[in-house]
Amino acid sequence: MVATQTPRRMAIADGSRRFTGILPSRMLRWRRPVWWQEIAIIAFGYWLYSLGRNAIPEQASIALRHGRAIQHLQEDLGLNWELSVNHFVAAHEWLAQAMDYYYATLHFLVTPVVMVWLFVRRPHVYRGARTVVVTTTLLALLGFYLYPTAPPRLLPQYSYIDTVLKFHTWGSLADPDIAKQSNQFAAMPSLHIGWALWCGITLFVCARHLWVRVLGIAYPVATLAVIVGTANHFILDAVGGAIVVALAFGAQYLLSGHGAYVGPVDAPDFGLPKPAPPVSGAAQAP
Repeated sequence: MVATQTPRRMAIADGSRRFTGILPSRMLRWRRPVWWQEIAIIAFGYWLYSLGRNAIPEQASIALRHGRAIQHLQEDLGLNWELSVNHFVAAHEWLAQAMDYYYATLHFLVTPVVMVWLFVRRPHVYRGARTVVVTTTLLALLGFYLYPTAPPRLLPQYSYIDTVLKFHTWGSLADPDIAKQSNQFAAMPSLHIGWALWCGITLFVCARHLWVRVLGIAYPVATLAVIVGTANHFILDAVGGAIVVALAFGAQYLLSGHGAYVGPVDAPDFGLPKPAPPVSGAAQAP
C-alpha cells in the first residue's frame, strides 16, 4: 500500500499523498511505553504546571475585571441561568457538599486512573492520548497567564454563593487555607472541563463495555454541572476548556499525522480479536 515516505507526506498506491505529521518518522514508530519513563514525564509536567500556575502573578484587579466582563457577556448571550443553578445547589446542603467534594477530588483522581488504564490496556494509543492531555494542560497554563480571571464565587456583587464557605466543606480550592497555596484567578479556561473532556472522549473511543462508554459521556457533563453549581467557573470558562482540548487534539494530529486514538501503523492490534484462520481450498470444495 505504501510506496514512498517523506517526513511530511506519504505517497500511496493511487498516487495521492497523505500528511504524515511534522515529527520524523522514526519518532512515530511503535514503541511500548515504559512505566518509569511515563511516570517521570507526567510528574515533571505536573510539577512544571503547578509551579507555573502558582508563579503567575494573581493580578487581582485585572482578574476581577475579566470576571466582570465574562459575567456581562454571559448576560448578553442569555447564559445568566448560571446564577439560578448556583442558588439551587446552595439551597440543598447535601448536594452542595457532594459537588464540593467532587470538585476537590475527582479532578485529580479520574485523569490519572484513565491514563494508567490506557497504559495497561491500550498501549498502542497511549502516547497520542498522553500528548493531548499534556498539551491541554500547557495551553491552559498559557490561558491563566494571558487572561487571569476571577471565578464567580469571588464576585459577590452578582450574588453568587461560595458553597465551600457556606457549608465549610473540606478540600476545595475555595477553602481559604488551601487558597493560600494556589492561584485563585486561574479560571479561564476551565482545566476541570479540559481534563474531564479528555477522559470522557478517551473512555468513549477506547472502552469496549457500553457502561464504561456511558460513564465517559456522563463525566464531563457532571463536571460542568459541578463547576457551575459551586460557582467555581463561568459557563464560558467551560467553553474555553473545550476549545483548549480541541486545539490539543489538533496539535497531536499536526505532530503525528493521525488521530490521537490511532496507533502507529506498525503497532500490534492490542486487545482486538484474532482473525479467523483461512479456510483451505480442500475445505472450501463442495
